[in-house]
Amino acid sequence: MDSPRLKKSLGQHHLRDGSLCRPLVEFLRPAGARVVEVGPGGGVLTRELLAAGVAAVMAWEYDLEWAFALRDQTENDRLSLVVADALDVAWDRFPAPTLVAGNLPYGIGTALIDRLLARADPASIPRAAFLVQHEVAERLLAVPGSPAYGSSSVLTAARAEARRLARVSKGSFRPPPKVDGAFVGLTLKDPPVPAAQMAELATTIRLAFAYRRKTLRNSLAADWGPALATAVCDDLGLEHNTRAQELAVPDFVRLYQAHQERS
Repeated sequence: MDSPRLKKSLGQHHLRDGSLCRPLVEFLRPAGARVVEVGPGGGVLTRELLAAGVAAVMAWEYDLEWAFALRDQTENDRLSLVVADALDVAWDRFPAPTLVAGNLPYGIGTALIDRLLARADPASIPRAAFLVQHEVAERLLAVPGSPAYGSSSVLTAARAEARRLARVSKGSFRPPPKVDGAFVGLTLKDPPVPAAQMAELATTIRLAFAYRRKTLRNSLAADWGPALATAVCDDLGLEHNTRAQELAVPDFVRLYQAHQERS
């Protein structure tokens, strides 16, 4: 049967060749495991996961036409399909062990990864691997002081060990996007503060990076007020010209804790 048309409005760019997925599959080590796949599209990655010996693939596809096409073209009793928005996945409800994979639409890549890391228990979801826009990968993997370093870099480092698995040229997709992609592997870990405090820590991190051209004190002052922002930074011995881009995860944890103590 003919495949459905690819919809630009949904950011659909499908891989042409399953062999490109090997770095992702090798990282996940999915044999015998349950895998949640986000955005299976034409099923290139789906078939690679099935060939690797997974126990089951639960594929979340937003586009009903492509979900039906995948069902018809990939008959396998280990494949189940959910037609729904992957941004609504309840990552905290999957049994252990569950792995996660996907070729993420460029428009939702950062948001989906952030929600996964914020809600998943590393004991239940130990590893995840995604194909994302190359610039997204750069931000996820960035280190303090580098141009791409920002709130998503810190939040990723706080909740996972991230590594670049491979770069994928834009010509490897159908239709070709304007930029290259990259496979990123995530090994989830326990957060640096109790889980109940992670949302507040994330708020502090995002506030610190909200005004990238400002010093850390001035960025924090936009919400905390100048007096409290100055007092917290002084508690930590931070220079007046310190910027958020200079701080690593432990520094942000201390910043959050100092704010809690003074609030």
